[in-house]
Amino acid sequence: MPPLLDIQQRIGHQFENQDLLERALTHKSYANENRLYVHNERLEFLGDAVLSMVISEYLMNACPTSSEGDLSRLRAAVVSEPALASIARDIGLGNYLLLGRGEEQTGGRDKDSLLANSLEAVIASIYLDAGNTAVQEFVIRFFKELIKMTCASRSSLDYKTELQELCQERLKHLPEYRIAAETGPDHLKQFTVDLIIKGEIYGRGIGKNKKEAEQRAAKEALDKLSKSYG
Repeated sequence: MPPLLDIQQRIGHQFENQDLLERALTHKSYANENRLYVHNERLEFLGDAVLSMVISEYLMNACPTSSEGDLSRLRAAVVSEPALASIARDIGLGNYLLLGRGEEQTGGRDKDSLLANSLEAVIASIYLDAGNTAVQEFVIRFFKELIKMTCASRSSLDYKTELQELCQERLKHLPEYRIAAETGPDHLKQFTVDLIIKGEIYGRGIGKNKKEAEQRAAKEALDKLSKSYG
């Protein structure tokens, strides 16, 4: 592993407690092979919570008109495994990890899951070493552009596709759209669509065409489901 000084320069934080950083970079496979009692899994747990808090606060300020449901989905995109892994690669985090032989041989230094978890561990180590201000500075420094791009794309979110993916993953059941009403003359037609999952209405949307009404119904359903699945 390259000197810890190098990684501290990359992340822009000089540790008072160097052991915290070393623990954040120690994968369980290395600890097992070397009969160590500490590795980075507990730090991953804390880092996930710290990152979520910092990103949530930043999104509330950066996207002042977004609903709770939109903020939840934006946060999920920002802290997704591929996003975290990409930032870890930008930092060059994989070069500094302590891995067991098996992980080393199977390309562990470039695995999305391993990189994402290690980045969360590093975030926790900064928080424990220097507190809120230091970890906020780190997160904003490395996540700011991703947050901007994510917020900028919020108006083009495809709620139907997002809902379908969520339903397939979490509920193992696809949503169904039913026209509940058609009102108005032909040139000013208004459609009301109910969104049904497993026989229960999760959303209702009204629009000047079926597509618009379905998107609004899907957004309402996502807002409800985000409270259950985050």
